[in-house]
Amino acid sequence: MWTEEAAATAEARESGIRNKSSSSSQIPVVGVVTEDNEAQGVFKPMDLNRVIKLLEETDKDGLEEKQLKFVKKLVQCFQNGLPLRDLAQIFKILNLCAGKIKKQPRFVESAYDIIKLCDLMKIPSSELRIQICKCIVDFYHAEPPKKHIPGYQQASSSYKIQMAEVGGLAKTMVQSITLLEHQLVEKLWVLKVLQHLSTSEVNCTIMMKAQAASGICTHLNDPDPSGQLLFRSSEILWNLLEKSSKEEVIQQLSNLECLLALKEVFTNLFMRGFSHYDRQLRNDILVITTIIAQNPEAPMIECGFTKDLILFATFNEVKSQNLLVKGLKLSNSYEDFELKKLLFNVIVILCKDLPTVQLLIDGKVILALFTYVKKPEKQKIMDWSAAQHEELQLHAIATLSSVAPLLIEEYMSCQGNARVLAFLEWCESEDPFFSHGNSFHGTGGRGNKFAQMRYSLRLLRAMVYLEDETVNTDLCEKGTIQQMIGIFKNIISKPNEKEEAIVLEIQSDILLILSGLCENHIQRKEIFGTEGVDIVLHVMKTDPRKLQSGLGYNLLLFSTLDSIWCCILGCYPSEDYFLEKEGIFLLLDVLALNQKKFCNLILGIMVEFCDNPKTAAHVNAWQGKKDQTAASLLIKLWRKEEKELGVKRDKNGKIIDTKKPLFTSFQEEHKIIPLPANCPSIAVMDVSENIRAKIYAILGKLDFENLPGLSAEDFVTLCIIHRYLDFKIGEIWNEIYEEIKLEKLRPVTIDKKALEAITTASENVGKMVASLQSEIIESQARQDVQNEQKVYAKIQATHKQRELANKSWENFLARTSNAKTLKKAKRLQEKAIEASRYHKRPQNAVFHGTDIKGLNTTVPSGGVVTVESTPARLVGGPLADTDIALKKLPIRGGALQRVKAVEIVDAPKKSIPT
Repeated sequence: MWTEEAAATAEARESGIRNKSSSSSQIPVVGVVTEDNEAQGVFKPMDLNRVIKLLEETDKDGLEEKQLKFVKKLVQCFQNGLPLRDLAQIFKILNLCAGKIKKQPRFVESAYDIIKLCDLMKIPSSELRIQICKCIVDFYHAEPPKKHIPGYQQASSSYKIQMAEVGGLAKTMVQSITLLEHQLVEKLWVLKVLQHLSTSEVNCTIMMKAQAASGICTHLNDPDPSGQLLFRSSEILWNLLEKSSKEEVIQQLSNLECLLALKEVFTNLFMRGFSHYDRQLRNDILVITTIIAQNPEAPMIECGFTKDLILFATFNEVKSQNLLVKGLKLSNSYEDFELKKLLFNVIVILCKDLPTVQLLIDGKVILALFTYVKKPEKQKIMDWSAAQHEELQLHAIATLSSVAPLLIEEYMSCQGNARVLAFLEWCESEDPFFSHGNSFHGTGGRGNKFAQMRYSLRLLRAMVYLEDETVNTDLCEKGTIQQMIGIFKNIISKPNEKEEAIVLEIQSDILLILSGLCENHIQRKEIFGTEGVDIVLHVMKTDPRKLQSGLGYNLLLFSTLDSIWCCILGCYPSEDYFLEKEGIFLLLDVLALNQKKFCNLILGIMVEFCDNPKTAAHVNAWQGKKDQTAASLLIKLWRKEEKELGVKRDKNGKIIDTKKPLFTSFQEEHKIIPLPANCPSIAVMDVSENIRAKIYAILGKLDFENLPGLSAEDFVTLCIIHRYLDFKIGEIWNEIYEEIKLEKLRPVTIDKKALEAITTASENVGKMVASLQSEIIESQARQDVQNEQKVYAKIQATHKQRELANKSWENFLARTSNAKTLKKAKRLQEKAIEASRYHKRPQNAVFHGTDIKGLNTTVPSGGVVTVESTPARLVGGPLADTDIALKKLPIRGGALQRVKAVEIVDAPKKSIPT
């Protein structure tokens, strides 16, 4: 009910609305008064306080006539609209009139003319209530103004709607429904008003708080020949679910009374609704029901709605004698097609509630859904079109993926594995099939069978991961492993870039299925064999840049790593083949990408592979970028992990706290607390929550003493890794000691001494490692100094050689440009030659002159020696291509050349300067 406070709120908003313009299609209900216009007499002056005082008087003769006279005068005075400044007083007058109507009906006519914006639904007058509803509806469908008043601005529809929100009109209208249980016409008008009000989120929130959802839902089955009640009620419920708190609305509808009403409405529409409108309304009610069914507390089973929905979903596929569906048949109309899909969808929602399982068994849901898991039959007359049947087929397989894992016995009794594998065989075949791919489930399947293959593999994956031995054994006996490998290889041989994301998902599911089947079964791993290893290696060779594409390569790589763990490890022939094909190199290549999401799984695989004695050689032979070795990569990952964990190290990577050398920041923040014996402590959980233990295990199996390609920094870190197990044991003993103290227990003397000895020994190991690290750091520092000195010596030698070269050049220039300098150099040269000669000449010695007669140069020439050339008949010429040339290259000149049938009579002589 509108109050003085609401009117005051409207008056307070006057300043903000004063400048708003409105279209000519709105009724001037409220105007803005200016002094000039008022002076012109558009609004006749009237003392409203006097009218209020008069209406408040009682027990006077002729008072009613006088009051009616003033009220009529008021109506005539404000026939052009209500000024905002008088709004509060007008509403007070209306409320006073409302109080008199019951005893003095003559006030109805006058009040009727001025209650355009006033909520007086409590007044027992049908015409008055309908008029109020019409006024509110006019907010949303305003008519053009009948008369324009100069100087006045009519209130816009948006302003009136805003005032309705602020004044809490929606709450009042919701409360009015309870007053109109037997007045159908008034109730329909109220629902029409609520239908308009529910287009606003503010009003929907108000209605939700006023329990509108449950109030409306419980009256869905009230008698209504026009059919408007159900239509308007369903739309209001839709709006409440969309524009207010969905959880709150569902909670309001999750009661027995509301669900019984919905059940009755849906059943009637399902059995007796034949018009297009009825079918649409039926589907809307089913969607609302599906939303409610998401609440596990909703009594869907108790009210019998679940049983009926399962019956309606399967009666077409599984014949039933139930009277509800006897003689019923769905057409291929759009509405019935949507109904079928909605029923499949509601089964998926209902099966999440475990008590529904027995109803699904009784309703033979698995058998009904499997009627769609088969290749299309050409000659069979189908109720649905080809496109509709394909969409229902995909929807049915998707539904099976949710329902079948709950009904294993029914799945096996229907030969589920055989049906799915046969369907997959058809999906892989070259049979002509034109798929439409025009639905959510058919995405990426236009013109191919990818959509059918995709959902069939999802179903198999769901069944395999139940780890039910009956299901998995049956699959293996039917050749599933070989069939999956064959499908994968066929997909590889026919790349499809258009549907790349779908293909990657199919490949991932195949690998996951193989992993689920082969895990912990050596015989199945042997069946996986070299063909399976080949497809794994194919994925491992994927370009690393594609991992960032967002198409699904990350998921495929995870599936591949999982298949290595489950299908290869433990089967020695497969392991050897994997190593032979450089599988370890590929694993280390992925590890070198430094993506944390893959590191833990890859390191786990590496730990297991290192049990194979052939693995170490492959790991040590690997080289990454910049000649990085596997050991260096692992140590680098260790340092990165410790940095993320907040382990305390100095700038050189040296241990700071020898008592707690492995402590993480998490362990530092959380103090030790006493725990039961079956609960792992923080120190124990740390082993499995990071990759340090795996790195320690791998390096241990590779032999800590013979790791190639390590720097001094790596050796400093390696000292810690080498003692990881000792440090972790000491850490756990320290926790035990601390827990004993916290529990205020005093161990016996022998135990106390043992604990102290263990903690002391652990600390001594830390000190020893720190000392060893210091030696490595100092040794590296000395080596760095020596290397630096060598570099400086090389630089000095380079500079000295450069100086000598410059000086030699200057001397050369001096000799070539100054005759005196040249002569002086010549004398020095001759003097040096003479000093070097042996003055006592031996007998039979041959003298060779060093001067060249007739030489006109200013630069002393070098010695010239004449030697006999090698005969051409032996080498065949300067470019001979002989066998000798292939075995031994000549010292000078080009390649040797073979010369055939050439006889050299005299070997030429050749002078070579030395």
